[in-house]
Amino acid sequence: MNNFGEHIRTLRENNGLLQREVSNKLSIDTPMLSKIERGERRSKREYIPILAELFHVESEELLAIWLADKVYDIIKDEEVGLKAIHLAEKEVKYGKKKQ
Repeated sequence: MNNFGEHIRTLRENNGLLQREVSNKLSIDTPMLSKIERGERRSKREYIPILAELFHVESEELLAIWLADKVYDIIKDEEVGLKAIHLAEKEVKYGKKKQ
């Protein structure tokens, strides 16, 4: 699963930006951005606000996709992965109620 990289590539293309322009804003080289877009490397969380500003989208949108990819990477080979997600969801909801 590589929703984040695919999403970044789509946003970049829709904004008419070249990989070198985006990689320059992130202070990484163009091959690294290419690997992120293809799902061969994971983006750093610290890139999200920069990308959100560059692509004129909400940081929360990008963060949610980025986190979803991380969760998927952790549970993809687990037989009880879906059950774990449901339990985590309950914990998140319960934690919000306590605050």
